[in-house]
Amino acid sequence: MSERSAVHSTFAIERIYEATPARVFSAWAEPEAKASWFGPKVLTGSDHKLDFRVGGEEHLRVTASDGAIYLFDSRYEDIVAQQRIVYSYDMHRNEDRISVSLATVVLEPHGSGTKLTFTEQGVFLDGHDTPAAREHGTGELLDSLGEKLSEEPS
Repeated sequence: MSERSAVHSTFAIERIYEATPARVFSAWAEPEAKASWFGPKVLTGSDHKLDFRVGGEEHLRVTASDGAIYLFDSRYEDIVAQQRIVYSYDMHRNEDRISVSLATVVLEPHGSGTKLTFTEQGVFLDGHDTPAAREHGTGELLDSLGEKLSEEPS
């Protein structure tokens, strides 16, 4: 049997977007909009389902270039339109659960745009993932969101 471990970590990432809180919120809430920025940029196969409501679930399955299958399964715990999204999620790589997390997205007006604060409280399991890698990946996702928002007219 392999050695088991649980590493707990909390991180917060801030981004400023030149888009209204309503537009940023919609990018999380609308299935087609979210699919356009959420997930790795290079995929060999993916499946995404989003039921954006309190108690609703989101599922993302992607196959990496090395053949590994990653699963993201979440449940929306709290949603306040244009202000806050709270969800719990776990991630798997093939058969291994690599983490369990609670994520909070807070949207605040910032001039004519929006300040987004993403906070994650996670437990990273058995050395399959690390807090630093997750924070880096989340930062890349939030950058992808910013790119999508800048491509769309205000």
